[in-house]
Amino acid sequence: EALFEAVEHQEIDLVQLLLAQYSLEELDLNTPNSEGLLPLDIAIMTNNVPMAKLLLHAGAKESPHFVSLEGRAVHLTTLVREAEQRVNDLTAQVVNEGPGERDASERERQLKAWEWRHRLFKRMKTGFEHARPPEAPSNVRLSVSSNSSLQVTFHEPLSVNSAVVTKYKVEWSCCPSMSPLMGEVVLEDVRSLQHTITGLTSGAQYYVQVLAYNMKGWGPAQRSIPSCAEPSSWRDVDGCEQRHKGQKEALDQLLSQIKEAHQHCRCHEQCRVPPHTRKHSVSKSLRHLFQPTSKFVKSLKRGLYLTSILYREDNILVTPEDQIPIVEIDDSYSSSLMQDFLWFTKVSCLWEEIPWMQQCLSPSQSSYSCALQTRLKMLQAVSQLQGMLGTQDLGRVYFEPIKDKHGNALLVTLRDLSASPGLDSVRWAQLCKLQLQRKSISSPEEPTALDMLLITLHEKLAYHRRSRQTLSPGLYLGYLKLCSSVDQIRVLVPQKLPNMLCHVKIRDNPNVSREEWEWLLSLGSLEDTVATEQRVHSPQQLFLQDLRSAAMELMTHINIPVNQAQEFRIYSQEVLEFGEKVSMLLLLPPSDDVCTAPGQNNPYSPRSGFLTLPLQIFELVHFDAYCPSFIGQYCRVSALLELESLMSQQSLREAFSESELLAAKQKHQQVQEHMQQMEEVWREARWIMDSLQYARYKQPSGGVSLGWIIDFSQDVVPDKPSSTSSQPDYLPSPMPSPETSRKHNSDFHGLSDEEGSSEVFLTTDSDYDSSRAQSPRELDLLPPSPCSSAMEPGFSREGAGGLRDCTPDVLQASEPPPPEPGDRRHPAELFDSDFILPSRQIELLRITEKRQALCVRTSSLEFPASLASPQRRWHRPSSVDRCSTERGHPPLPTRARSEEGTTRFLEPSPGARRKSSYMTIRVYPQYRTGLPKETSVKV
Repeated sequence: EALFEAVEHQEIDLVQLLLAQYSLEELDLNTPNSEGLLPLDIAIMTNNVPMAKLLLHAGAKESPHFVSLEGRAVHLTTLVREAEQRVNDLTAQVVNEGPGERDASERERQLKAWEWRHRLFKRMKTGFEHARPPEAPSNVRLSVSSNSSLQVTFHEPLSVNSAVVTKYKVEWSCCPSMSPLMGEVVLEDVRSLQHTITGLTSGAQYYVQVLAYNMKGWGPAQRSIPSCAEPSSWRDVDGCEQRHKGQKEALDQLLSQIKEAHQHCRCHEQCRVPPHTRKHSVSKSLRHLFQPTSKFVKSLKRGLYLTSILYREDNILVTPEDQIPIVEIDDSYSSSLMQDFLWFTKVSCLWEEIPWMQQCLSPSQSSYSCALQTRLKMLQAVSQLQGMLGTQDLGRVYFEPIKDKHGNALLVTLRDLSASPGLDSVRWAQLCKLQLQRKSISSPEEPTALDMLLITLHEKLAYHRRSRQTLSPGLYLGYLKLCSSVDQIRVLVPQKLPNMLCHVKIRDNPNVSREEWEWLLSLGSLEDTVATEQRVHSPQQLFLQDLRSAAMELMTHINIPVNQAQEFRIYSQEVLEFGEKVSMLLLLPPSDDVCTAPGQNNPYSPRSGFLTLPLQIFELVHFDAYCPSFIGQYCRVSALLELESLMSQQSLREAFSESELLAAKQKHQQVQEHMQQMEEVWREARWIMDSLQYARYKQPSGGVSLGWIIDFSQDVVPDKPSSTSSQPDYLPSPMPSPETSRKHNSDFHGLSDEEGSSEVFLTTDSDYDSSRAQSPRELDLLPPSPCSSAMEPGFSREGAGGLRDCTPDVLQASEPPPPEPGDRRHPAELFDSDFILPSRQIELLRITEKRQALCVRTSSLEFPASLASPQRRWHRPSSVDRCSTERGHPPLPTRARSEEGTTRFLEPSPGARRKSSYMTIRVYPQYRTGLPKETSVKV
């Protein structure tokens, strides 16, 4: 009754409140009242559009009594007549009754109520009489969703003719005349204006139309665009199979063979009778954290350590001493740490099997090789941490170890406990509180790996959350870009979604049809695209529009110059499929630019917001998000087989007698066969390696040229809008920079800010440099804009090739384009590393309240060039202050030396007028210091 009354009186706020507090059954939303009406009927016939849409979205239905227009009209006429009769009767009673009678006021109240209902029914009847059937749905689009289904999407009619649309109907046929119909479906859920037609014949043409319905009946049909489509898939072109087909089953069989081989080993004899164990809940198990026997490491000395960050929002689970739980793995680590780290990352998929793996290693513990000893100690540390925390699941491993200059390396695992109930009894600490406690005992000049972890823990938690997110369903265009060092290849990924390549969305439908794929492969020139554009509303023309828009958006996103974008290509070997609802086309750079080598200049400068992950880590994170069952089984098999391989090699070295040697050889051969089987399965799943090999193949250069899709002589890639804030209150905090040993060499990185300006960080105390492993913002693939980092031939490149922590240290400075005829080449830019400091990090000041941290953004200390030396114009980010002689014509920047070297400025040509040189320096707080903005700073 309350809901009916609220709808009748058009109280939409009250209706929203009732729908939020009660279920549809409790409200009897679809149960007719005594007049045979439903709440939706009243809202529709009074033409209360907001109310009707609110009820429709809540699941409201129309009354089943209104099977025809005549029936509805008769019912409304009857309601009006009955209400009018009640009004007349009550009016007569009120007139005949004397003023002193007891029931007079009650009858007057009933009279007013029936007069109001009479007006309501008359308004409903009038609304029904003036309404007309709706117009046809708008923007009806037909797409191929698979080789046996089509997807139709549409929008509401442009005019509903005074009556809300309550349902739609989709019809399909194999004939253009839509007769006979092959099928139809009525869609009563108006929240989702789309439908997938399944069970169709592959290769057959289907025509589709959509109709809208309101209380006056069905409106005219609207044909789809394109008018017909054939269920198909790009796989129909060459018949290739899915990458992951049967792979998990093969890994399951391989894992069972590995474990079966250990059933009769003496190391697992004690496991044949499983001990009586009780599975603890997370909330109860974590109470082990507070046992007095637990011994965690409080401060790091030289060695290899393991920590597990169990968090809930910004609260971190800590020990009774308010420390994050850390255990020691070893007192040192070898140069093969990255190989051990990759193996440990795979171990994170089988935390529950740590005791079993330890028993595999127990027989010959005293004679282990260095590699086996390290991995055994890792397993022991994991087991110790699991026991002290009382939980097996330690989470996922952060993508790289944290190293410091003290010889420490810290392996970090992260686990989100937000969804775990009953954790109020354990000890939590806010992250900011941990940082404040730590800064009081840490040294800004020489931070340890633990200091660096706490400083950047916000970023690591954000990475962990984002790495588990997936793309919404659709077809995407991705950008394949890598950089390499001596022993590592890294992949460029977006910070907001590190489990995927840089990408933009092409459309919501993930399937690429046979027609679209054949058209893409058939392109050979721009003329082919022009011919496709003339076939208006064809599947190929619609696909071309979507692909072209996505390509231009992606080029803007990664900041590819227009004159170089036409050398890019679209990967034409396959459409990458991640699960059932996400697929991707790849945009490939020229073959020489796919992978940036150490010391090689990168010709492109993507904007900020990117990250580089080691290739193997990216694959694990990617598959963990999109194929978790497959990657989990692969990691189990791979981690166990790596141990088996090391142990079989150990047995071969230790074999003394002929029988021992024969047994060791047989065991080693069996392990090698298992590893070969595993590698074959893994090779088939590694799409990024196939695309990388294809992208780097030079003769002939493969792929569909972007210049065949976009006419670069006409289409211009739009620049991102410039920032309107020229002087922010504070700057975003930087990530830790390279080691102190690279202090002067990293001055070049001072010119590699993504905004194209150098930064000088001034502190009241000495600053410090942290490990290269903790600098996701210092991307090897993200050089500055050309105007701020162009290096002339005389520019020194020393220090560009230094490597730290197995991470590529590439000096990314873009070469300017060759001068036009008649242009005069500038001499070498003058640079003083003593004045223009690198972006040395002072992250500890983020958690320091009393210290200041001021950033001077110097715009590379540009001096105007002489008027007699015309230069090519450079685009410059708007966030950098310009120092130009004329508005709209900024000269090529010339960087100055410090005071003692200011006499060596560029000399103008003879006879040229000398202008005074000047610069603009702005100083503002890097953190919220509480200082007024006009605070003066000496530079």
